[in-house]
Amino acid sequence: MATAGLAAIAMAVAVAWGAGMQAPPDGLTVLGRPVTGEQIARGREVYAQNCASCHGANLEGQPDWMRRLDNGRMPAPPHDESGHTWHHSDQDLFAITKLGVGGVVPGYESDMPAFAEILSDDEIAAVLAFVKSTWPERQRGFQAQVTANDEGGS
Repeated sequence: MATAGLAAIAMAVAVAWGAGMQAPPDGLTVLGRPVTGEQIARGREVYAQNCASCHGANLEGQPDWMRRLDNGRMPAPPHDESGHTWHHSDQDLFAITKLGVGGVVPGYESDMPAFAEILSDDEIAAVLAFVKSTWPERQRGFQAQVTANDEGGS
């Protein structure tokens, strides 16, 4: 009976991992809380539904993302290691996502919408967990230090 129970648990874990769940990199946190595989999987889903249309299905951003568009605004940057997302603290990334860039930098015009009315705080944290889980160790370490140095950050 115990063996059957363990086998069922093992099967459930295997199905979950096969459904896109991944173990978080060691020590990965978002806003001071350890990241879970479930959170990364949820973040991947929320990102695909709400962010990928601008930031790319593979976090690659829009073409020529460092060159202003005709309207004077900047294209959506990549969120992979080739971009600058990892240069910002967790708190800054959370605020930009929730409030939009203009909500963090008054007067700055951006095509980035505020997601406060669209995503819950937990969904925003899950997206950040997913994005951060894709970065190489060097970028994760740098971003963790920026976060630690951010007043009020984690």
